[in-house]
Amino acid sequence: MSPELISIENIQKIAHEYGYWAIFCGILLENLGIPIPGETVTLVGGFLAGSKELNYWLVLADAVVGAVIGGICGYWIGRLGGWSLLVKVSSLFRISEQRLIQIKAQFSENAAKAIFFGRFFALLRIFAAPLAGIAEVPFGKFFLYNLVGAIAWGGVMVTLAYFAGSIVSLEQLVAWVGQFAIAALLILVAIIVIPLWLESRKKEVGE
Repeated sequence: MSPELISIENIQKIAHEYGYWAIFCGILLENLGIPIPGETVTLVGGFLAGSKELNYWLVLADAVVGAVIGGICGYWIGRLGGWSLLVKVSSLFRISEQRLIQIKAQFSENAAKAIFFGRFFALLRIFAAPLAGIAEVPFGKFFLYNLVGAIAWGGVMVTLAYFAGSIVSLEQLVAWVGQFAIAALLILVAIIVIPLWLESRKKEVGE
């Protein structure tokens, strides 16, 4: 999908033309893994609500329902066929199935945090639900944290754009939120990767 097609200007035009359906579908499709900037779509919706072109509560409902349904679809995609695909892809990078089983167990132990906080991290918002399905997290547990996470994420994004839209431009707001999401993801990766690297170094020294 070309950058021109998903520019802020085009997202605004689509939101103007199709209203709440555009916001709902944009967020739903992102959660299904389609490269649509759901975060930007949500901010645009909140911005339009702040300018009284859309209703705040309906935009918020769009964001939450779209995220919840998209997350559920992603969960079942991962649950029904994600493991076999993951094994095939991992074999290309010489990651053993045994190692994948260990990672799967670790994800299951931290599933609640991953599902809830994954909403606020770039990329994890797309992959947290399928990973929960692959890890065979009980659906009831997944649904609860998926719902709570969607409410928290939608509330923050829509409300932020609703009030901040009168202070800064939409382009600047989207840029700041995007930079924060990427920075947060890098910090999270560092927190996970560095201890694993240190552990592997200790094993190498021990050998």
